[in-house]
Amino acid sequence: MPLSDHEQRLLDQIERALYAEDPKFASSYRSTNLRKHYSRRILRCALLFILGIILLMVGVISKEPLVGVFGFVVMLAALLFGVTSWQRLTGHREGGRQNRPQGAPSVAAVTRLRPRRERRRGSWKGRLEERWRRRWDERGH
Repeated sequence: MPLSDHEQRLLDQIERALYAEDPKFASSYRSTNLRKHYSRRILRCALLFILGIILLMVGVISKEPLVGVFGFVVMLAALLFGVTSWQRLTGHREGGRQNRPQGAPSVAAVTRLRPRRERRRGSWKGRLEERWRRRWDERGH
């Protein structure tokens, strides 16, 4: 969910104040590369997923269901964190700044501005209702 203009201004103001108070932190924060961060996180998630597979197999082979369940939970958590990191790395999140030019409205903002009837027409249910009305009209009712 994108921030409102007021919230964005407040965040920018807090950020400027933080940079003014602690320039050393500001320089270390600016030098952080998010691409490397998320790439490392995806690699860790892949290794954790493999560990989960190993634990699951050990649990099945040794007939210890708790070890197998724990391995499955580890696999699931690694997959969840890996997918969210991948989405952030590639910018496939709705309203993400990487997908749209600077200053362009987000998908959610455009949807809010669109008239309600026009929004409904694009949905699956709206299209189904439109087809039903067309068929009903063709029959002469």
